[in-house]
Amino acid sequence: MKTTSIKIAALALLFVGVGGYAIAQQEEPSNPKGDPSETLAPAAPPAKPHAAEIMPRATRSLLLGITNAGAQIVAVGERGNIVISSDGQKWTQSPSPVNSTLTAVGFADSDNGWAVGHDATILHTTDAGKTWTLQHFDPELQKPLLNLLVIDAQYAYALGAYGLFLQTTDGGATWNEVDAPPVRADELHLSSMIRLNTGELFIAGEQGTLAVRGLNGPWTKLESPYEGSYYGALPWGAKGVLVYGQRGNIYLSDDVHGKNWKQIDTGSKQGLFGGTMLKDRGALLVGADEYSVLVKPDATFQVVTAPRAAGATAGGTLSGVIAAPRGLLVVGEAGVKALPLP
Repeated sequence: MKTTSIKIAALALLFVGVGGYAIAQQEEPSNPKGDPSETLAPAAPPAKPHAAEIMPRATRSLLLGITNAGAQIVAVGERGNIVISSDGQKWTQSPSPVNSTLTAVGFADSDNGWAVGHDATILHTTDAGKTWTLQHFDPELQKPLLNLLVIDAQYAYALGAYGLFLQTTDGGATWNEVDAPPVRADELHLSSMIRLNTGELFIAGEQGTLAVRGLNGPWTKLESPYEGSYYGALPWGAKGVLVYGQRGNIYLSDDVHGKNWKQIDTGSKQGLFGGTMLKDRGALLVGADEYSVLVKPDATFQVVTAPRAAGATAGGTLSGVIAAPRGLLVVGEAGVKALPLP
C-alpha cells in the first residue's frame, strides 16, 4: 500500500480496516421498508476464525507490533502473522489460530502474553509466543482492537476502534467491557494505553482524546493541547507523559494532572505511529517514510532518520520500535529490521 494512503488513514496503525468497518456499519438491511411480502434472508452463522498460513517471507510482510518477552522478541502483523526471535536476526513463524490482522502484542513476563487485532481478536500465549490460543473473536462487532496494556499474567486491557475497551482479571478466561464513560461516550478510536511512572493508567486516541485513571479511582478526561489524533503515549519523568501522532505532533507534560503542555516542533509533518523509551536518552518515535526522532530528557530532539525524499526508494512506514540485544528493531510495511542507535 502506498505511504500516502497510510498517512491520511483515520487510524494509520491499521493501514486498512477501520474505514471498511465504518462502511459495513452503514449498509441498509435487506428489507428496509418492512414489506411483509418480502422474506428476510436467514441470519448467517457466526464467522469462524481461520488459522494463519505459514509463510516463508512473514518477516518481510506488514508487521504492526513488536515487544520483548524475556529473552525472546515477538512481532505480529497482517494475515495473523506472528514471528519470534532470540537475537533479532533469525526468526521463526509461530502458528496462529487466526488470519486476521494483528495490531499489537504485549507480555506480562517471559512466558505470558497477549496479541490483539482485527475482528476484536485476542490471542494468548504461555510459552513466550511459540503457541497461541484464541480467547476473543467477534468479527460481527466490526470493531478492531488497536492496542493493549498488560499489567500481569492475570490482568490486561485491550482497546480499539469506536470506544471498544475490554479487560480481563483472570488471565483471559473472560473479557469484559470496561465501565469508563469519560473515555467511551463519544465512541472515538482509542489508540494507546500505558502505565505512567506514578502507577496511574493513561489513554490517548482520536480527536485529541486524553484520559487518566488514578490508583483505584475513576477515569478522567483531560484537556488536550491538540485536536487531532494521537497514535501513542510514553511515560515521561516522575509524573508526566509524552504523546505523539498525526502530522508529526509531539507534546509532553511534566505532570499529567497539570495543564501545561510543551510542543516538540521537529519541523516534520510525518505521522508518528510507534515509540519506546531509551534508558537515560529519552523517547524514540518512528513513523511515516521511515522517519524517526529522539526526544531527549531536556525536551530537545534529534532526527535519527530523515523522511525519504520524494521519488526516493523507501522502506515504508514504521509502526513500532523496541530496544533489542544488538540495538534497535523496528517493524512496519517492510517487516522487521534493525535501526541504528542514535
